[in-house]
Amino acid sequence: MINRQFFTAREPRFPLPLLCPETEYRCAGDGSKKMEEGSVKYLFGVLLITVAAFGAAFGQCSDSDKKALEAFDTAWGVASVSGDRAALMNIYADDYIGMPALQSKAAAIDGAVKAAEKDKANPAGADKVTHDNYVITCTPNSATITHRNVIWTPNGEGGKPETFYTRSVHFLEKRGGKWLAVSNAGGGLDDYGVLWYLEHDWNNAAIKRDKDWFTNHFASDYTSVSSGTGALSHKDDDISEMIKGPVEDWNDLSDMNIRVDGNIAVVTGINHVKGKDDKGVAYERKIRFTDTWIKRDGRWQAWATQGTRMPS
Repeated sequence: MINRQFFTAREPRFPLPLLCPETEYRCAGDGSKKMEEGSVKYLFGVLLITVAAFGAAFGQCSDSDKKALEAFDTAWGVASVSGDRAALMNIYADDYIGMPALQSKAAAIDGAVKAAEKDKANPAGADKVTHDNYVITCTPNSATITHRNVIWTPNGEGGKPETFYTRSVHFLEKRGGKWLAVSNAGGGLDDYGVLWYLEHDWNNAAIKRDKDWFTNHFASDYTSVSSGTGALSHKDDDISEMIKGPVEDWNDLSDMNIRVDGNIAVVTGINHVKGKDDKGVAYERKIRFTDTWIKRDGRWQAWATQGTRMPS
């Protein structure tokens, strides 16, 4: 974006409560997923998304509710990593069911504790997991938490360190005045899902002026063509412009289409941007962009970008 993995599902060593078998889908123009083959596994995934959608339609989540639920999810992850059996006993409902293996509360907790013990015995071999891109909906007595998991493992493809991504969906109920996990599902992200998130990460990095993100995610031979002047820029110049140039206060992606062929991907879409120029004057632009991504050493990197400013 201007100034702006097919991947097999794998399970980290603690049950964050991953993972469903990977589904086959393609990104539709609005970023949603379309089924290519009518598998039962895919339909199950659609059912989960439908439940979440109904939660969004009827949910009454305040900002404080969402913060409390995100804190619950964070505590769940910490307890899983540390193997804190007492904490996990208070997080899982007695009738908890983990999908797709119909895992019970006892089995989920035992698995987390065993995985934590293994990691404590070999810290250098432990995965490191962070969570982001939360989508939380709730009613007074039920909640759905969806988020991305970014997982770094020292034992990736070919025995090399690797970062990969999954997505989790948690279902909670409030019982006796406290939230409990009643079910959970998730799955690995294929290349289409990874690239969809990376495009949004790019936009978030533009607002934050996150130089490290651009340095890590732009290929060494990255190039861009300006939507305003048509000028050709390379990695260092483009990063400098994004960090020191006009301020970007808000942005939104739409009409995204993702195509993948081997280790090359092309993403097209519209980036709607609001901000302030060098003189502090507010601006608003819509840019139709084409981003080209390349996968090197198992990791997608932005290779080239070109934008065309759309009429106001």
